[in-house]
Amino acid sequence: MKIGELSAASATQIETIRFYEREGLLPAPPRTSGNFRTYEAPHLERLQFIRFCRSLDMSLDEVRVLLRFKDDPTADCGDVNSLLDAHIGHVSTRIKELRTLEKQLKDLRQRCCSQQSADQCGILAGLSEAAREPGDAPQPTGHLRGVHRH
Repeated sequence: MKIGELSAASATQIETIRFYEREGLLPAPPRTSGNFRTYEAPHLERLQFIRFCRSLDMSLDEVRVLLRFKDDPTADCGDVNSLLDAHIGHVSTRIKELRTLEKQLKDLRQRCCSQQSADQCGILAGLSEAAREPGDAPQPTGHLRGVHRH
């Protein structure tokens, strides 16, 4: 199948497929005499595996490790267990961070309970106060915050 067909079959953008190829996650397919990529069922299966792992918020490095084990079915899967345990820990940490963020936003929302002029808005005042005190700003400590684009 051509890249457009692989894209449709996997619900993955063509640019993402090419990105996974450049990253070494998806092997480069053979090309026709007309220089078209020709993908086969194993490419689709691998791409679906990658996409599912990414939907679980796994990093490219984590997916890379999992693919190495998938490619070596006789290897001991202890490291796979450890990887997933570590990922669960990262997710738990992120959930705690999001709960803290939610509380901060709710506290901020309580500062303005009626419509008034912007110069009297408690939310804007609270944001301005917090911006002047960088120690109070939430610090990015998450495992994958903002890295999943593909």
